[in-house]
Amino acid sequence: METGEFVLMTDHSSTEGSRDILAEAVEALTGSPPVLVDARRFMTGGDGQARTVEGRLQLSLPGADRAVWPSAVLIFEIPPHRRRHLVAFQRRLRELGARSLGLDDQAWKVATEKDLMVERFARDGIPQMDTLTLSGASQQECVDAFERLGRDVWARPVVGMGGRDVFHITTHEQLHEAARFYQDAGQGWLIARDAGNFTPAGQRTQFRVLVLHGQVLQAHERLQPDPDAPCNIAQGATTTAVLAPNELPAGLGELAVRATKSLGLPFGGVDLAPQNGGVVFEVNVHPAFNPVHPVESIAIPYVQAHLDLL
Repeated sequence: METGEFVLMTDHSSTEGSRDILAEAVEALTGSPPVLVDARRFMTGGDGQARTVEGRLQLSLPGADRAVWPSAVLIFEIPPHRRRHLVAFQRRLRELGARSLGLDDQAWKVATEKDLMVERFARDGIPQMDTLTLSGASQQECVDAFERLGRDVWARPVVGMGGRDVFHITTHEQLHEAARFYQDAGQGWLIARDAGNFTPAGQRTQFRVLVLHGQVLQAHERLQPDPDAPCNIAQGATTTAVLAPNELPAGLGELAVRATKSLGLPFGGVDLAPQNGGVVFEVNVHPAFNPVHPVESIAIPYVQAHLDLL
C-alpha cells in the first residue's frame, strides 16, 4: 500500500491534451509521476468509490490492482457537458477533507452554464456585453431580443466549448436558423450584442488571461481573420506570443481577476476584450493551455498550488 500519492483526475476520453502537460509538471515538482485516474469512473453511475480508512482518504476502483491513497487530487480536463455528473463525487471529496482546488461544484456550475454566468456578472458588476437568454423562447421573443440588442449579435449555447455551435447573427433569417438549430439540438442558448472587437487591421481580437488565486499567470491575444467566427483556436483563430501581465491593455488583468473571483474559481481562463471599456465574454473552468511554455508558466504554478494545500 502506497501513501501520499498525487492524483491527476481527468476524463480519459478527452483529447484536449492538458493531462500530459499537468503530469509533466507533477513529476517535475515531486520527482514522481502522478497517479492517473479516469474521472468517468467517479461520475454518476461509475464504479469508483471514495472513503476514509483509518482517517486517510482512499480512492478504490473495482478491477484495479490496488487502492489509491491521495495526498492531493487535481481534477482537470472535464468536458463541460459532463461536469454535472461529477458533482456528487466533488461533494463527497469535500466531505472527506480531500486536498484539491476542484471541489466547488457550484462555482463550476455557474461558470459552465453561461446563463448563470451572465446573471452572476450582472450581480457583481462585471462588465459584459448586453446578453439575453432565449432558451425556450417563442419566435417573436427571439425577434424582439434581436431587435433590442441592435440586430448584430452572437448566439451561443448555454453549455459549450471550443467555439462550437456559435453563430454571428445580423439578419432575421440567420436568427431563425439559429433558433431551429438549438431547438433541434435540445440546447439552451443566449444572444449577446456584438462587441466590435476588431484590431486596426480588421481582425477580431480577444485576450485569454489565466488567473490563479487572484494573480495573472499568463496572457495572450487571439486573432480571428473571419469576422463571423469566434476567437477560438479550434475555429481558426491564431494566438500571439505569451504576454506578461504588464503587457495587457490597461485594466484587463484586473478585470480578469475580478471575473474569476465573482464566480468563486481559484483558477480560470478569462476571455475578454478591451473594447467598450473592457468586457468579459466568459471564464473557462479548465482552459486549454497555451502551447508556449505551458508546463513552466501554467501547469507548474497550478500543481504547486495543490501541493501548498498539504
